[in-house]
Amino acid sequence: MIKNFKWLLLVSLTFVACNSDDEVKEAQELPITAGSADFSKYVALGNSLTAGFSDGALFIAGQNNAYPKLMADQFALAGGGGFTTPMMNDNVGGLLLGGNQLPGFGPRLVFNGAAPVPLPNAVPTTEIGVPLTGPFNNMGVPGAKSYHLLAPNYGDVTGLLNGTANPYFVRFRSSAATSVIADAMAQNPTFFSLWIGNNDVLGYATTGGDGTNPITPEALFTQAYNTLITTLTSNGAKGVVANIPDVSAIPHFKVVPFNALDAANPAFGPQIATLNATLAPLNQAFAFLGVPERSIVFNTTGKSAVVIHDESLPNISAQLAQVLQAGGVPAPTAMLLANQFGQSRQATSDDLFVLPSSSVIGTVNTAYYAALVGQGVPAATAGQLSVNGITYPMQDKWVLIPSEKAELAAATTLFNGIIKTAADQAGLAFVDANALMNQLSKGGVRFDNYNMTSAFVQGGAFSLDGIHLTARANAYVANQFMAAINATYGSTLRMYKPGDFPISYPAFLQ
Repeated sequence: MIKNFKWLLLVSLTFVACNSDDEVKEAQELPITAGSADFSKYVALGNSLTAGFSDGALFIAGQNNAYPKLMADQFALAGGGGFTTPMMNDNVGGLLLGGNQLPGFGPRLVFNGAAPVPLPNAVPTTEIGVPLTGPFNNMGVPGAKSYHLLAPNYGDVTGLLNGTANPYFVRFRSSAATSVIADAMAQNPTFFSLWIGNNDVLGYATTGGDGTNPITPEALFTQAYNTLITTLTSNGAKGVVANIPDVSAIPHFKVVPFNALDAANPAFGPQIATLNATLAPLNQAFAFLGVPERSIVFNTTGKSAVVIHDESLPNISAQLAQVLQAGGVPAPTAMLLANQFGQSRQATSDDLFVLPSSSVIGTVNTAYYAALVGQGVPAATAGQLSVNGITYPMQDKWVLIPSEKAELAAATTLFNGIIKTAADQAGLAFVDANALMNQLSKGGVRFDNYNMTSAFVQGGAFSLDGIHLTARANAYVANQFMAAINATYGSTLRMYKPGDFPISYPAFLQ
């Protein structure tokens, strides 16, 4: 039985110095003006990207480098007013309710030289039980989907039990019954930014398309987004919106390779011959049933693909059990193998594994092990059949198969069409974040003299959770937003330079 086989990330910490002014020009000789825009009351709406979420948590340093805060600092030079953020209490991250840490809201990640890990000995101090006093200009709510911004009671602490409330909004809403859009409009904004919709597809992606966090239905997204735009512009406010990036191109889905099993690993390599011999009858049955592509064979000298469950495949468990028994495999064993591998295959480069799977592949699936033992399977046999990605197929939540990737791509295209149409009809500035993401993943973007890519850790764009942005990438995004504002409203907002936003791992704690 294989124990504690984990894929580890090894990266270089060498970063390119930035000191050229070729692409980002401050143009100090030109006055900073607002053009036809009015920045006196700016409100930013969105999700975790807007809030400044980074390294798997929300914390002070990330909030101070959030793209709306950087934009507001430039707006202030063109007549903009103050910009307030519902600040966290520390640079640790994590949330408390009644002094107890909320499950799933732990401290931030840091880099230990080999891989991201939770901040050691971190103790969150941010309590959500006593709401802050607003109003707040940064209305970014981590985890929010498009329709959540319209939902009443989204900040009601009692709704945390049934999932109708968000703990971040609980902390800074004006009342338990209010909505994000209501608190935003109560400030009578003259200018707004809206970057929402990412979670409408991202939630499906990060759960491997297992159905626990489905893609938002088209009708609901259309109604929610158009209502947001209509409401935000109802008092004559101008604004800027961004579309949804291709979530499957972010590092979260690019770090763990499909062939993560390596014969050089001392916990795996010595067992390959035995594994291949044990699986030989199963592979013969696959061939007999006309599906030899489902065979499971591990490479004795190199890397091997992880074994996954693929719900898009026909379930041939019943036929498989019959063939195995006809081939001399005892009935109990035949049934176990058939149930386990009736909808399985080895992964290919077309499959995308979520980042957390790196700590699961090669470990014993304790739930499945207990289930087998409960059925009377000997403990040793149960252990051998319960190794994630080797003898027990990785379940749906860990991997995006091609059909699920296609669903994500279709929804992203559909939603982005809705966003662009709404922006055009309202005469708003527009940022094509999807094109930016594609460029990041296909060679990178030039930010002054710095080439920023989507590569995990060393690419400079994404934080240690593989989803959210670094401070430098937030500055780049702020520039893209301000460039769109300048083009649409004739303003002359100045751009940021990458050298003002250093990248350092482990992250420095203020």
